Amino acid sequence: MTAPAAALKLGKPLTLSQPVPIGAILAEPAEFVGKTVQVKGKVTEVCQMAGCWMALVDPVSNALIRVKVNDGDIVFPKESIGKIATAEGKLMKFELTREQAIARAKHEAEEQGRKFDPKSVKGGTTIYQIQGAGAIVGQ
Repeated sequence: MTAPAAALKLGKPLTLSQPVPIGAILAEPAEFVGKTVQVKGKVTEVCQMAGCWMALVDPVSNALIRVKVNDGDIVFPKESIGKIATAEGKLMKFELTREQAIARAKHEAEEQGRKFDPKSVKGGTTIYQIQGAGAIVGQ
């Protein structure tokens, strides 16, 4: 019998003692924008190009949030998908026009190797994501 693999620590050490449920952040994002938050969830996607972001889903509410880092600051391993991760960083708010939303969705589809139809984007949108500072994957 083999021992479980150790958790993978990425970036800066986590500083907060407790994660905030992703659903709670997305229900009241104005309370958290610009503040450092810690979230925990199941990794559902990882940037296939540079490992510069991962998507986490809250196992209770099924709310999803993206943790994004500057290219090269942290590389989230593609093998993280399906594992539980805790990530910390500053919650950011982005208000996108329809054109910006189309460009973002097209870029993401290219990264993930998915088809994209610009007609699927009906208008502008507001996106909340965490500017990642550190993470632990697979704990």
